[in-house]
Amino acid sequence: SVSRAIKPFAEPGRPPDWFSQKHCASQYSELLETTETPKRKRGEKGEVVETVEDVIVRKLTAERVEELKKMIKETQEKYRQLKKDAELIQAGHMDNRLEELCNEIMMWVISLF
Repeated sequence: SVSRAIKPFAEPGRPPDWFSQKHCASQYSELLETTETPKRKRGEKGEVVETVEDVIVRKLTAERVEELKKMIKETQEKYRQLKKDAELIQAGHMDNRLEELCNEIMMWVISLF
């Protein structure tokens, strides 16, 4: 059921069997094996102890946040470059490169989808 639930959030380019139950189970098993088990602490009754699942969620969330920050930074840099190119085009300084720039822009737009 998890594999079906996460399929709509897939990144492009994943193989068709990426969301099979078998593959999801093997990925989860690998996560459990490579994650350090938190040490149990003695404390008051009712104290919440961090589980392996909590550690995995925290780790994967941090990794995804970093990936998204990197993607945002790259997109912002590309936007600044495109804006600069647009200003140069409007000023008439890039007339000899218009076709090349148009192709670059089209490839970038296609890569977004």
